[in-house]
Formats: sequence, structure tokens, C-alpha cells
Amino acid sequence: QVVFVESGGHLVQPGDSLRISCTASGGIWSGYFMGWYRQGPGDQRNMVARITPTGKTVYADSVKGRFTISTDDADTMYLQMNNLEPEDTAVYYCNSVPVVYDWGQGTQVTVSL
Repeated sequence: QVVFVESGGHLVQPGDSLRISCTASGGIWSGYFMGWYRQGPGDQRNMVARITPTGKTVYADSVKGRFTISTDDADTMYLQMNNLEPEDTAVYYCNSVPVVYDWGQGTQVTVSL
């Protein structure tokens, strides 16, 4: 069973940068498409970035040019978020693409003055 643990969320100001992390049991990075998802207040959960086992990335238009998804050899996935906007406020989750595992608790990112 894969368990995701997201961390690094914080209250930041518009224009700030933040990096959030996701760890997963089971060493799944090498065999799956993985993604970062977010759910803002009153919104559906949507994917904002995905990465393939070969490192190819795709981003939602709303974050393109500001967010960067990456993984390392230690079973950790990252989302580097630059020039954050209030509209980026959400709980951020990681999971496979498509989603086949249970969701973790997520990490709250709040962008506000």
C-alpha cells in the first residue's frame, strides 16, 4: 500500500516562493506518472503538474512558467512554486496520474498579504 505524505505548506505573501515536498512508500517514482494536485476553497481537486518516469513535465496553464515539478532518487517529489498568487491558495496533494492510490492529508498553501 502506498502512503503519501505532503509537507512544506505555509502562509506566504504574493510574489513569494515556496517548495513543497511529497514522500511515498514503495518506491513508485520510477514506474509511474506522478502529479501534484490542488483543491482551493469551494473548488474541485485539479492536477497542476505531472512528471513522467523519464522526467518529462506538463503543467496547467494557470501555473506554467511559475511552478516546477521534480523528483529525486530518495523517493521524494517536489513542487517549486515561484511568484505565488492569492489564487494559488489551496491544499496541495500528490498522487499518481491517473489517480490510483488513496489521497494523503495534503499540505496547506496560503497566499495572502
